Amino acid sequence: MDAVDAAVLAAAALAAGALNAVAGGGSFLTFPALVFTGVPPIAANATSALTVSPGYLGSTLGFRHELRTLPRVQLRQEALLAAGGGVAGALLLLVTPASAFRALVPWLLLLATALFAWGPWIVRRLGQTTGPHPRTRAWGLLAVAVYGGYFNGGLGILLMALLAATGETDLQRANALKNFHSLVLSVLSVATFALAGAIAWGPALLMATAATAGGYVGARTARRLPAAALRTLVVATGLIMAALFAWRG
Repeated sequence: MDAVDAAVLAAAALAAGALNAVAGGGSFLTFPALVFTGVPPIAANATSALTVSPGYLGSTLGFRHELRTLPRVQLRQEALLAAGGGVAGALLLLVTPASAFRALVPWLLLLATALFAWGPWIVRRLGQTTGPHPRTRAWGLLAVAVYGGYFNGGLGILLMALLAATGETDLQRANALKNFHSLVLSVLSVATFALAGAIAWGPALLMATAATAGGYVGARTARRLPAAALRTLVVATGLIMAALFAWRG
């Protein structure tokens, strides 16, 4: 990793940390930056997952009051589902041939972009027809966790949509659960990647540090930036990255 690559990765992670603090979508920057600086796609995805995972811890701690209001049995059961799905998704990524994953990347980026763009509408729509569906919620959480372990983009929107569709009407509690599940599956998937030797540790440590700084800056400036403009920026970034990956083959 030369000085130019280090600067590119640090800048991408700094911006990603700020984006995640304000609107989400930071993986649209970290994953492409790693690939463009020469990290193979599967290792780049694993490294990107490590880069954004510290933010989930901070978010979960921020919602600890809401989590304390939930039954411990529910949290344990759902944590096991999130953990199992995260590991399964990580293992699925590790056994995916590099050429197949490279071909999937533009479509995964497009899916994540679509989820980000339409996410609020999806959550509102599902929230209008909510009801208690514990079995649907369990299978849905497992499926979303597998996706999150495989490819992190759009994970938060998927979790919020699932919670709205299965009876979670309190927004703050839903946010707390979203961050909690994201943290659990992220920690387990990253641990799986680490044990398999799939993480590029030099870029990972640099980017995690920069993303933490970016998150601090983003949190301080969040109130000054219009949410609509930020969402447009994230969607445009996702579309551009998907197009670039498709063009590169």
